[in-house]
Amino acid sequence: MTAMLKLGTRGSPLALVQARLVADALIEAHGWTADAVEIVTVVTTGDRIQDRPLAEIGGKALWTKELDVALLDRRIDFGVHSMKDVETSLGDGIALGAMLPRADVRDRLIGADSLDALPNSGRIGTSSPRRAAQLLALRPDLQISMLRGNVATRLAKVSSGAIDATLLAAAGLERLGHALGTPVPTGIMLPAAAQGAVGTTLRADDSRTAGYLAAINDPLTARAVRLERALLSALGADCHSPVAALAEPGAGNIRMRAELLAPDGGERVSDGFEVVGPEADAAVETLAERLLAAASPGLRALFGG
Repeated sequence: MTAMLKLGTRGSPLALVQARLVADALIEAHGWTADAVEIVTVVTTGDRIQDRPLAEIGGKALWTKELDVALLDRRIDFGVHSMKDVETSLGDGIALGAMLPRADVRDRLIGADSLDALPNSGRIGTSSPRRAAQLLALRPDLQISMLRGNVATRLAKVSSGAIDATLLAAAGLERLGHALGTPVPTGIMLPAAAQGAVGTTLRADDSRTAGYLAAINDPLTARAVRLERALLSALGADCHSPVAALAEPGAGNIRMRAELLAPDGGERVSDGFEVVGPEADAAVETLAERLLAAASPGLRALFGG
């Protein structure tokens, strides 16, 4: 059959796996044939530039702007993303669409059995300000080494001994079939906002595609991700801001935890709430205010405060 939808994605192995998950979910939900969703690979600036931290060269938009352009040019009908890589403020004419059920939100430590088992002054590879700050808060002796690239590249750096260890999202490893590393409890390292969630973006005026995508949306995941993104927005956070957040919707209640960190791990401000569902939006605004009020002037400056 002629493709019903064109799905845009980055070309990394993980991105393609995630795109296939979304395509398969749509095919199953609508009873389509296997060729009903066409996967269109889009090369992003973030894929092309691998030798510098994202914060130095344009932030999360480097993963999404080419997909946004493809959307607005109607070369694709929707994009598939790791939601933690999607900017808090969407481009004009772009809206969030369906999200698949969230996978494991934790980080996995590759190269050691635990954070305590890392060698003294060990070199840890990461390009995440959040992970770097959390590691240094727990182990000030560690040396942080900038590390970008796909999962295979990062694993190879550990295997070669170029670094002692790294941290990768458990969800991404599992989607790629890698049973590697030690999961770090969220009570030790709270994840990035929207970590573990695969979601979609589409043209804001495209009701046809929105209708198709609605069939695969997981409401609990969508609610959690939107609350976590709302916190980032209320904080004025950007890719330079070491921040962690996790919302956990339950049976009528929503629990949320968040923390702000100084880049060197020397300051860590944590807070959270548990409220009935309808109160969560207001609670997020209040949580942001409490976090910023408890932070030092230097830490607040990292969040537009």
